[in-house]
Amino acid sequence: MTETAPDISRGDEYIVFYTGGPYDGRSDTRISTDGTWETEITVIAAFDGKETQLDYVSPVAKHVGEQVQVTYTWDPKDSDPIEAVEERYDS
Repeated sequence: MTETAPDISRGDEYIVFYTGGPYDGRSDTRISTDGTWETEITVIAAFDGKETQLDYVSPVAKHVGEQVQVTYTWDPKDSDPIEAVEERYDS
């Protein structure tokens, strides 16, 4: 967090936006457990019945009205590899 980052208290809700990767454009609501937001989020996603870990990093927080919104960017190098769509159905 920087000096210009919004304040958040323990127990406050904040909105998470995902940028890039398979979760691009999705959002989530989280609750601060320690008066900050997560520095990294790992999302477990299922593709064709296989679980994959997707890492989202580099949070950028801002106040929008009374709400704190934090945007995370997909980190493909630290995420599990994702098969290309055309390779998923090969036998």
